[in-house]
Amino acid sequence: MHLTRFTDYGLRTLIYLALRPDELASIAEIAGAYQISENHMVKVVHHLGQAGLIETIRGRNGGMRLARPAEAIGLGMVVRATEPTLALVECQEGESCAISGICRLQKIMDEVQKAMLAVLDRYNLSDIAGPNSRALRRRLGVGV
Repeated sequence: MHLTRFTDYGLRTLIYLALRPDELASIAEIAGAYQISENHMVKVVHHLGQAGLIETIRGRNGGMRLARPAEAIGLGMVVRATEPTLALVECQEGESCAISGICRLQKIMDEVQKAMLAVLDRYNLSDIAGPNSRALRRRLGVGV
């Protein structure tokens, strides 16, 4: 199982924003904190905005912030919004698969995927970037 870099960057962006709930942040700040390409961040931020996870404010004093409290943004929600597919195996049902109809692999992998998402659904952004995240704030240069 492997999440895409896009999802990783999306989670990092949301964590950063959760660390500064009362301030706007820029793409440059977040990219710099994580040493990530600004070009990649632009795509991630755009997608997070379309998914309703962040709101963006245009203009000279613009930036972005979480669209809702960190407690209301579940990790499973973020993964579902950013992963293009969650299928762990690409099963070729039908005539192109020699064991179609008798193979149980797809059903087992679906169960694994549901279990992974159930664990992620138990956590939200505040579990990562909550009030006890001083070390994380220092490492990212947030509020220091």
